Amino acid sequence: MEIQACDELGKAPYAYARAVILIDTNVIIDARDPASRFRPWAQNILAHALSTEGLALNTIVLAELCVGHKTPEAIEAELRADGLTILDLPAAASALCARAYTRYCLTRRKSAGGEAPHIPLSDFFIGAHAELMGWKLATRDVERYRVYFPAIELIEPASG
Repeated sequence: MEIQACDELGKAPYAYARAVILIDTNVIIDARDPASRFRPWAQNILAHALSTEGLALNTIVLAELCVGHKTPEAIEAELRADGLTILDLPAAASALCARAYTRYCLTRRKSAGGEAPHIPLSDFFIGAHAELMGWKLATRDVERYRVYFPAIELIEPASG
């Protein structure tokens, strides 16, 4: 598949402008971990997304999956072989990320939670990407996304 160049900085290339379900790191980890109680849910989400809307992860998720792996370069090939699309983070997501992370830092400070790191946490980049593109996000870490990215439709494990 040939990827078209973007005309505007930060907009999605034509080939990836379609609706997909963006996958958070924990979904892939759970799907691969036989001991995870979320494994059936994660495997179902991946199979459903691959057969319907499509499935993607961004380079932030890829980096998180590579951490601690003996051969991190093999992770990308494995994911692509499984049918997952790996996307770069659009530059236009940066402003959304910064605004949400600023709100998080202020809230944390006000609640006596201490200072947050100066660099946004990975969830803020992932949430900004999903919000910018209008995509659903599959995750089991829903609280932060609900608070700081309320426009995102979340796919989460059923509470029970």
